[in-house]
Amino acid sequence: MTHQFIDLVLISNVTLKANPTDLMEFKSSAVVTCSVSSGSSLYFLWLNSSSEVTGSDRVQITDGNSTLTIVNVTRYDQGPFRCLVINPLSNSTSAPVNFTINYGPDNMALTVNGQNTTSFFVGSNLTLLCSAQSGPEARLQWAFRGETLNTTGPLLELLSVSEKQSGSYSCLASNHRTNVNRNITTNIMVAKSPLSGSEQLRVHVGLLSLLLLVGVLSSLSGKL
Repeated sequence: MTHQFIDLVLISNVTLKANPTDLMEFKSSAVVTCSVSSGSSLYFLWLNSSSEVTGSDRVQITDGNSTLTIVNVTRYDQGPFRCLVINPLSNSTSAPVNFTINYGPDNMALTVNGQNTTSFFVGSNLTLLCSAQSGPEARLQWAFRGETLNTTGPLLELLSVSEKQSGSYSCLASNHRTNVNRNITTNIMVAKSPLSGSEQLRVHVGLLSLLLLVGVLSSLSGKL
């Protein structure tokens, strides 16, 4: 049994070389090469996090399995990637390599007060929330009726809105690395309440009077 392994060399110093690591989604290819300082009868196994990487239309494992190539990377190819090297005497795993994948913005969403409705009464407080999938994080800019506002970031707050604030609200997303710009728009309608403030007060007073009258009549009927 000893003679079987007499020419084998223990594995040491498994390293990965990846160049470049800053990539564009759907446009760049990732190439990682695995090497050892010493070792013989080597078997290479690639890992993405804890899952084994296998060949596919986009994934090529070549050079005796020591080179991993991912063609037209996506945002899900960030890693961490590791190389596990095995021989009958030993095994060793490399330090991880991560890729920066630049993508988006896309899959934008825009909500008002967390609801599907876009119709509100005068005096309402509105919170518009915009989101976009992007790497790096997209810059978000707001616009009203096509005119850019001074508000940036995911939130636009409108306090005690009036009818003149009805119209189209847009969230503009831009990514300086991909040079992609996208936007999403919602139309908000602000209308007066069916009852004015004084009318609502009269209704409330009338209802209160009616309730008091019902209470008095119930009390009298109970005594009869």
